[in-house]
Amino acid sequence: MEIKDSGSVVLTAYHSYTPPRTPLLQQGFDSPESLRSRQSPTIRKSQSRKINRMLSNESLHSPVFNRSLSQVSVDSTSMEDFWCEVESIKESNEERQEGNMVMEVKPADEGELEAEWLQEVGLSTLISGTGEEAGQALLSTLTRTQAAAVQKRYTTYTQTMRKKNKHTVRDVRDIFGGNDSSPTFDPIPVSPIPMNGLQLSRIKPVWKPVKSCLEKASPSVAEELSFEVSFSEAIAGDNKIQEIPKNQRIKKDDSALPKFIVWKSRFGLTEVGDLSLEDMKKIRYLSLIELTAFYDALGIELKRNRTARVKGRENGLFGVPLTMLLDNDQKKLPGTKVPLIFQKLLQKLEESGLETEGILRVPGSALRVKTLRQELEATFYEDNFDWNQVRSNDAAGLLKMFIRELPSPLFTVEYLPAFIALVEKISKIKLQLQALHLLIMLLPDANRDVAKALLQFLKKVVANEDKNKMSLWNVSMILAPNLFMCKGKSANQEEMKAAASTAHIVRLLIRYQDILWTVPSFLISQVRKMNDAAATNTKKQLTFDKSVRKLLRRKTMERERPERRREQTEVPEGVIRVYAPLHSKVSMAVQLNSRTKAKDILARFHCENSHGPSDYNYEPSQSLYEIGGNIGEHCLDPDTYMLDVYHANPQAEWILKPKAS
Repeated sequence: MEIKDSGSVVLTAYHSYTPPRTPLLQQGFDSPESLRSRQSPTIRKSQSRKINRMLSNESLHSPVFNRSLSQVSVDSTSMEDFWCEVESIKESNEERQEGNMVMEVKPADEGELEAEWLQEVGLSTLISGTGEEAGQALLSTLTRTQAAAVQKRYTTYTQTMRKKNKHTVRDVRDIFGGNDSSPTFDPIPVSPIPMNGLQLSRIKPVWKPVKSCLEKASPSVAEELSFEVSFSEAIAGDNKIQEIPKNQRIKKDDSALPKFIVWKSRFGLTEVGDLSLEDMKKIRYLSLIELTAFYDALGIELKRNRTARVKGRENGLFGVPLTMLLDNDQKKLPGTKVPLIFQKLLQKLEESGLETEGILRVPGSALRVKTLRQELEATFYEDNFDWNQVRSNDAAGLLKMFIRELPSPLFTVEYLPAFIALVEKISKIKLQLQALHLLIMLLPDANRDVAKALLQFLKKVVANEDKNKMSLWNVSMILAPNLFMCKGKSANQEEMKAAASTAHIVRLLIRYQDILWTVPSFLISQVRKMNDAAATNTKKQLTFDKSVRKLLRRKTMERERPERRREQTEVPEGVIRVYAPLHSKVSMAVQLNSRTKAKDILARFHCENSHGPSDYNYEPSQSLYEIGGNIGEHCLDPDTYMLDVYHANPQAEWILKPKAS
């Protein structure tokens, strides 16, 4: 890390990293001699050269490490794979000095950081004073712990601005009421809440377990996860105070990871791709507020990096920002969510590399990888690149190169400290998983889609461990430096401290990925309430327009006509009209009862259009969508109980259409 006269901190590219000399032995890791004794002659010779280079390549300013430097250590294992991957990255980047990019991290005072936080959660109106209704709509959805987190950041911001005498700021009581400790709005209750944020006691929820991936390595006893209640509220309501662990030890044994069961409520489960882009934007606002409240409840400071935007290449495949790469790809293939080059590399590895021993760990030829990269850059979009010439290990090298050369890291620089803190400051896996869940919800759409594709591939690698000899921990150690390694000349100490932490994070990402792509239902409930509040504010504004009031009066008179009243009485309670534009029968009225599920409606349309018996086990090509009302667009889980959703959003329309891939 280089400090310039201006006070800015510059993080340089990976090739500037110099591996530490002493930590491998002082941290209790295996010595090169013990490693060699367990390896074949060929691997032993190769690894010996690498480790000797690592031990002899100490920088002039290398810090002295010892076990006390790190809050997290590894139990009964070495980090050999991690540091060999670091050395491989260093050698790879030494060949690409001309591709060095600079990422600038600017210093900021506490007030500026809190101002940025308020903007990131969609509450810039508290700073500017404009668009007050939008801010109030968001504030009206918050739980007590979330409201306290917002109030704490706003108070810090106002106090800092007053000290600087920059401009007049409103007192926190002007926004949150006369008492600083409580907001003026009614927070969402702590008890389980349905999707519309209101308490309903009509029907007791029926739960169904949902299995997570890689369960064969899990203990027999499973722990329940609930998405119905805010994570931070659950912690605040727990009398047991979570202690910050000291010198926490991470167990290498993958079977030590607990098995979790996510229960389906009557509203089913919602994946990240099941909501509209506008609603997902609100999910990100609420996720950051909830993550902050979650860390506050645990007594952990949520630190953020304040970075300047890095401008990568505008053309090509490697070193190009994800959004720009997707823009280029969508011109060729509309609707692309994962860069085409990334898809091709994953496809190549799945076809020929899943059973290759040491895949991801054993590096390909540096010369071949360099040549393949140049050929891909020149010919990829011409569709004449010969993928048969690419060896599995070379494809793995290109895949890792693509990830680490992204101008902005896949899991974002801003919240890298939050990722590290969830391991170093939290001891329970369940709480670590909840923090990780919220961080995944925070990712930009492009980053999350690429991360999902990557983790699904890594899951397949681990599933073939018997043949490729790559355990979950092995894969995690290899990917961690590519995803989380710092970019600085003096990054040795920080990387050493975070090595085991980042490997554990990747392991959690792979192991529990099916859980992480599910949007917590308490966040969806808050989005519904936020949309309701925004609609109410809009109606209030419209009432001041005279012409609108006249129009509304006319519409009211029309609704009071006898024929209109007869039409309304003819529509029974609990009846919805479902539209299916792609079916021969384009609409159907459906009477809902307490047992009607979304898949029942799909099966009924299938039966009507196929003129055959209803088959409840068939795989539908379309999904049922809830559109409008207090939600933008929501693809319903087939196990959703429709009457519950109908009561939560009576103004919605119901449409059958294919689910976006």
